[in-house]
Amino acid sequence: MMKIKTPMKGRVKRELDKRAPKLVETGKKTLILQGTKTSGTLNSVLSEIYHLKKGGAVRYTRKNDNIRPFESGGETSLEFFSLKTDCSIFVYGSHSKKRPNNLVIGRMYDHHVYDLIEIAPRVGSKPFIAFIGEGFENVDELKHLKEVLLDLLRGEVVENINLAGLDRAYVCTAISSNKVYLTHCALRLKKSGTVVPRMELVEVGPSMDLV
Repeated sequence: MMKIKTPMKGRVKRELDKRAPKLVETGKKTLILQGTKTSGTLNSVLSEIYHLKKGGAVRYTRKNDNIRPFESGGETSLEFFSLKTDCSIFVYGSHSKKRPNNLVIGRMYDHHVYDLIEIAPRVGSKPFIAFIGEGFENVDELKHLKEVLLDLLRGEVVENINLAGLDRAYVCTAISSNKVYLTHCALRLKKSGTVVPRMELVEVGPSMDLV
């Protein structure tokens, strides 16, 4: 029979308790990695995602030549880093002639790859997230993308919100069945002549065309 060891040190026990399943999950941490080769555009996108998720993200800038998310056995390193950092969602960037500026977003379940979505980006507090377009309701790939983007961008789920903290918005617009505009905007309150201020969206980036 296997002998189960219980941690003797308080620090180890607290760390294991953090990783244990919870009735109400806290915000998901994001792991950001890059492949053997990346472009300036892709590095900029990864940096922007890291800054957007700062406080809830871990970024490794060292090149990884053994990560191949869609190949059998190529997910081993991803799962190792997920366990090491306790991240349940990841963003992986790579660049090649066949797949330029390639971005893979994936989710983990029990530190094993649960699902993956591959997109090619073109660069151009608590957020609002708006999905515009019928494709997000009736196109399977876009419905899947919507789920993954919500997990990536929304942060920790809360019951109460201070309205002063709603200072930005992500606007995802489905242009076609395989093309989405992602725009990051700041919210600005303007005088309206009434007690209710007029709200304006000011694009602050990063903004991307996702195919």
